Amino acid sequence: QKVKDSMRVLLPVLLNKSHDSYDKIRAILLYIFSTNGTTQENLDKLIQNVQIESDSDMIRNWKYLDVPVISSFVAQQHKYTRRDRSKEETFQLSRWTPVIKDVMEDAIENKLDSKDWPYCSQCPPTWNGSGAV
Repeated sequence: QKVKDSMRVLLPVLLNKSHDSYDKIRAILLYIFSTNGTTQENLDKLIQNVQIESDSDMIRNWKYLDVPVISSFVAQQHKYTRRDRSKEETFQLSRWTPVIKDVMEDAIENKLDSKDWPYCSQCPPTWNGSGAV
C-alpha cells in the first residue's frame, strides 16, 4: 500500500531516542529515495531535528552516485519528453523503445534543446538532411 504522507510516518521514527543514528540516516535516505529527492531546506531541517550534523555527509554524498538528494524545480524541468510511438509498427517482442532512440532522432532532425545538449553542434544552414553532420 502506497504511503500518502511519508513525512508523517517518518517523523516519529526520527524523533524516537531509542533508535540509533545510523537507523535514522537509513530512514531519511529511504524518504529521499521514495520522493526522488527533497529540498535543501527540508533536508537541513531533518538533519538538525535528528541531530546528525556530524554524519550528514552520509546523506549528501549520495549525489555523487547520481541519486537526486536535492531536487528542485529546475532539475525536474529538464526531463526529456518522449515521442508518441503507439501507432508505429513494432515486433511483438520489442514493444519498448529506449529514450536514446528519441534523442538520436531529435539530433538528426536538429530539434535538441541547446541548454540540455550544449555539445551538439547546430547544423549548417545549407544542410539538406542527406547525411550526418
